[in-house]
Amino acid sequence: MINYLLRKLFYGLLVLAGVVTLVFWMFQGFGDPARMVMGQTGDSATIANIKKELYLDQPKLKQFVLYVNDVSPIAVHSKEEIDKKELNGLFIGGETNLVFKVPYLRKSYLTKKEVWDVLMEALPGTIMLALAAMFIATVLGITLGVIAAVKKDSWLDTSSVFTSILGISAPSFFMGILIAYLFGFVLSHYTGLNMTGSWFDIDVQTGEKKLTLQNLILPAITLGIRPLAIITQLTRSAMLDVLNQDFIRTAYAKGLSKRTVIWKHALRNALNPVITAVTGWFAELLAGAFFVEYIFGWRGIGKVTVDALEKLDYPVVMGSVLLSAFIFVLINILADVLYGVVDPRVRVK
Repeated sequence: MINYLLRKLFYGLLVLAGVVTLVFWMFQGFGDPARMVMGQTGDSATIANIKKELYLDQPKLKQFVLYVNDVSPIAVHSKEEIDKKELNGLFIGGETNLVFKVPYLRKSYLTKKEVWDVLMEALPGTIMLALAAMFIATVLGITLGVIAAVKKDSWLDTSSVFTSILGISAPSFFMGILIAYLFGFVLSHYTGLNMTGSWFDIDVQTGEKKLTLQNLILPAITLGIRPLAIITQLTRSAMLDVLNQDFIRTAYAKGLSKRTVIWKHALRNALNPVITAVTGWFAELLAGAFFVEYIFGWRGIGKVTVDALEKLDYPVVMGSVLLSAFIFVLINILADVLYGVVDPRVRVK
């Protein structure tokens, strides 16, 4: 099992290395970062100093090496760089240090804030939204899938399959606009919900943040529609396969109740494909809820990234992509561990 996890970690590092390479070469050629920082009024001397600070006076290949050194958790930095960039971590050495650090994602062109700080401020909103969406999708999806399998060929089964197809076919941005308009505008007097709003409001007088979790309802439902549809279909298919196996007939022959057989024995053996869907979709929602966050004005990584892309603030965009890729890889590794917990046959293999 340890060798298996080490191999997975190695593959994950390869994926992250590919993402870093792709992100750098995609965004490095857009615009003049020095001009973005200073605007059109900066004099040539100031622009030259900024280019030196951002390593833009170096050859492209060296810029790439320096960027990898910045974003890597294990890197080599001079004492001057450590002080200048205010790196946090463990430093081994004198003038030149081997550094174990939080990845340095550089600074926003516009706000001059650390990209890491910008993303960490937005990350709780995205985690909250993804968890709420996956909770809705998982609970309803597994329940509807089990009912559809048990009531095969009934109107419950037909209805669940039909609505699942609709849910898979409907794009999130379209459903977001429709749900926001219908429940946040047309029926807002009855629902008490708003078209847009984040997970906190700032008090104008005191400046304190106040939780406004009612704004979570509509984006969570919107984001959960597609995984709900897929989880329902996967659960139904897996349950139909399991219910025809010999050990189910043996369980009934032992006198176990139908509820025990279905929810304890059959469902547990049908969960592997569902876990794949849940973990995969959670990673995708956590890393890519861009349109839903933007439509509902929900402050998360997606909205921050779209706003930064509109303003050509590429360090924020690049940092967001790297963080999203890391989250995706990490959750997929955790999914492999969960397989062994749920299904002993995986541990044996």
